[in-house]
Amino acid sequence: MTPPLDVPRQTPRALWVTLIFALIAGVVGAFAQAPFENGVLIIVMMLAAFFLHTGVVRGLHAALLGLTLGFGYFVVTLSWIISPFQVDPTTVWMAPFGLVFMALGMGLFWAFGFWGATILRRPWALIVTWTLAEMLRAYLFTGFAWGSPPQALVDMLGGQALAYVGPHGVMLALCVIGWVFSRNLPRFRLVQGLAFFVSVVVILMPAAWVTPQPLIADRPVVRLVQPNAPQAEKWNADTAWTFVRRSLDYTAAAGDVDLILWPETSVPSLLHNAQNVMQAVGEAGGDTTVALGILRERDDGMLANSMVVLDGAGAVTQTYDKHHIVPFGEYIPLRWAFNAIGLNFVGDMFGDGFGRGEGAKLLDFGALGKALPLICYEAVFAHDVGAAPARPDFLIQITNDAWFGDFAGPQQHLAQARMRAIEQGLPMARAANTGISAMIGPHGHIIASVALNQAGYVDAPLPAPLAPTLYSKTGDRPLGAVLIMLVLMCLLFAARRPKAN
Repeated sequence: MTPPLDVPRQTPRALWVTLIFALIAGVVGAFAQAPFENGVLIIVMMLAAFFLHTGVVRGLHAALLGLTLGFGYFVVTLSWIISPFQVDPTTVWMAPFGLVFMALGMGLFWAFGFWGATILRRPWALIVTWTLAEMLRAYLFTGFAWGSPPQALVDMLGGQALAYVGPHGVMLALCVIGWVFSRNLPRFRLVQGLAFFVSVVVILMPAAWVTPQPLIADRPVVRLVQPNAPQAEKWNADTAWTFVRRSLDYTAAAGDVDLILWPETSVPSLLHNAQNVMQAVGEAGGDTTVALGILRERDDGMLANSMVVLDGAGAVTQTYDKHHIVPFGEYIPLRWAFNAIGLNFVGDMFGDGFGRGEGAKLLDFGALGKALPLICYEAVFAHDVGAAPARPDFLIQITNDAWFGDFAGPQQHLAQARMRAIEQGLPMARAANTGISAMIGPHGHIIASVALNQAGYVDAPLPAPLAPTLYSKTGDRPLGAVLIMLVLMCLLFAARRPKAN
């Protein structure tokens, strides 16, 4: 008979101590993310999580451990989520509830991973199940991949691994490091200590030291326009057009550029009511193509969050409709259920909401090449970028990060945009209403930018794309299949393993 795992069962008091340390570890790990960017702390969190999990043998206790760790991590990482509630004074009271429920919701995925590892009854199973939980978080219920542990490595050599294995492969590698060295903590030896030190140094080495800067000589130039419209003023009839006039001035400014990019919902009216504005944009741009964000009414009567490309006369030549729309931001999921239980104020919050676009689409910018447009939230998802019908020459993100506040949210959103550039080996032109607008190289480097909460524009050369990366060819399917196979194998062995008397 195979003996059970040689770990003590926890008493209730020991469990509470474990949960307290898990909460602290999660909070500490959150400070690895922007704007704090202490990358070593994500390693500390992973190491602590695996060490704490070693002494847990009950599934419920493991789930509580994962939930507590996740809550501590996400309540700090997602603290910016209170900002949208503060735009309207009538919704301020909802802010703490929104943050707590979001942190708990994200923590539930980690609870599932920790519970699953205990059920599989393999000491290394958490490597698989935690990675699988993060993958599910990116896909399930339309997904919300914000703040993943690999996001903390975007400025470091470890972040360059995104080009080979993607975000979930990097998560797997972090889990392997956490497990291997947590197993050696109780019997620390010099060799293991040196190995841990070297691995951490390599992972956290600044990427700029070792990755080549993209070639930008004799490349097309893109103007990134940042009007800096606070969300409370963006749609106000007394102030909204001030920001449009500001963007027009930036568009007409001297300079030899090949493309001018305005951010998401740059014009505070529907497209069919904005012919005069579009004409003014065309005149300001002259012979230069302008792409901007605007809302439009589709043939089915639904609103679309769109990006349109304009010629010199202000005529729309190409249109892209956002297809990965934000739950509780651009539509209410399960609206019928909220109305059925009498919560009509929730179900009717956005009326019929926004319609989904048809999916990823390439836009042709002539000599610049073809671009994959991403509107705001869509840059959070590696698989949305990988869903392009063909490989683009560059990526475009237009966004209104005024919703995310003026501290952590916009900086974390920029970090995710940089992840997408690394994963695909493609440059990204990013125009953000309040910032941070940036030209991002194919290694994730910031080539030029306009600072957060600053009005202005920047003319930046568009780097050449790299050769297709391994991850751009494989996506998440191979790793997902391996993780599922490992889970099934563990379940099979667990079913055959006799239980201890």
